[in-house]
Amino acid sequence: MKRSLVNDAIETAKEAFAAVNFKMPPFAQWTTQDWQSHGGEADEIRICMLGWDVTDFGQGRFDELGRTLFTLRNGSSKYGSGKDYAEKLILDPENQRPPLHYHRNKMEDIINRGGGNVMVRLFKCTADDQPSDESFTMQLDGVTCDVNAGETLRLEPGQSLCIPPRTIHQFWGEEGTGFRIGDKRCTVSGEVSRVCDDWEDNCWLEPCDRFCQIEEDVPARHHLVHEYPPAP
Repeated sequence: MKRSLVNDAIETAKEAFAAVNFKMPPFAQWTTQDWQSHGGEADEIRICMLGWDVTDFGQGRFDELGRTLFTLRNGSSKYGSGKDYAEKLILDPENQRPPLHYHRNKMEDIINRGGGNVMVRLFKCTADDQPSDESFTMQLDGVTCDVNAGETLRLEPGQSLCIPPRTIHQFWGEEGTGFRIGDKRCTVSGEVSRVCDDWEDNCWLEPCDRFCQIEEDVPARHHLVHEYPPAP
């Protein structure tokens, strides 16, 4: 994935987050140059992987399989904050999605923060880690609803869905909905969850790289969450 595409994705996300009037923390604006002056006082950001996260999952098809996220808060066993929760903002361009996946431990609420509609495809996970063909129930804004295997639910702005561990899922912005930003329509979703461990707790149904290789065709404007330099 080219660094120029990463830079552009972050700028699009900033514009979309502003469009839903979500105020970002100061470190969202820290450039790679700014990081040279931040020492151990910023270790929570480094260790808990807060900040910008852009990936094409190693697939080379970012518009189709990709994600731009900003992690606002998170806990980590490597950092003694005591936080057992996490929160993210996610850019949802129409039809861009992650590969189907589930989490072993993380329970998460996916919240439509504004723009268009968020589409969520769901399966329960079998004992051998495959999509089940059985129906199940989910909590949609605190209301129990029946879901068929592989069904896609629509979340309108303000709605949220609780996704328990071992629930296979992917979600994206519905085509034709969302804010017009450049040549794309974008929706913003939020994630409130248990601690997010992107190294160990993501289980993919196809081979992919959570943190992809970056081709440095232009200078980076911001470090991604797995790129922070050590404290000087």
